[in-house]
Amino acid sequence: MGLRTQDIIAGDVFFEIVDPPELEYTYRIRPAKDFGTSFESTSFGVKEGKLVPAIPSDACEPDFVNEKDLKGNIVLVERGECSFLTKAINVEQVGGRAVIITEVDSGSDDYDYYIEMIHDKTDRDTNIPAAFLLGKNGLIIRKTLAKLHLRYALINLPVNLTFVAPHEINQPPWLQW
Repeated sequence: MGLRTQDIIAGDVFFEIVDPPELEYTYRIRPAKDFGTSFESTSFGVKEGKLVPAIPSDACEPDFVNEKDLKGNIVLVERGECSFLTKAINVEQVGGRAVIITEVDSGSDDYDYYIEMIHDKTDRDTNIPAAFLLGKNGLIIRKTLAKLHLRYALINLPVNLTFVAPHEINQPPWLQW
């Protein structure tokens, strides 16, 4: 019978970058397992938006150099130095609508895999969606935006792929599903 789109989706969420053209692909993200809200919830409400890399990129403190750019947008942060939940809370505190976390250490065993982001067992929570993006995707997005001197990428999130055949998904050429 072959691979079906439903087999690929399996609870994951997809977004597409619509600008800059160098990044115009469909990207897969894995939502946090037990914290935050859903990307499909009405409180998230974004179909079109900006994906803005956080500065500093680890988001372990709520002090961002580009805080004004983060407000009302989806924030791209790097894994490490603090819990996934801490990153999401810090992004929420400055007005971010969602957080996408990515691995940056290409030498890490987790660089090419989706991470199950779990709650850090504190008494805190966040009211924004959080998800994990493959390391290679995050690295290429960040490097391309920097090379083009852009502060953000325009995205559609979430993208419904239910009735799209797997071979028709516009995946990044550097990945194979």
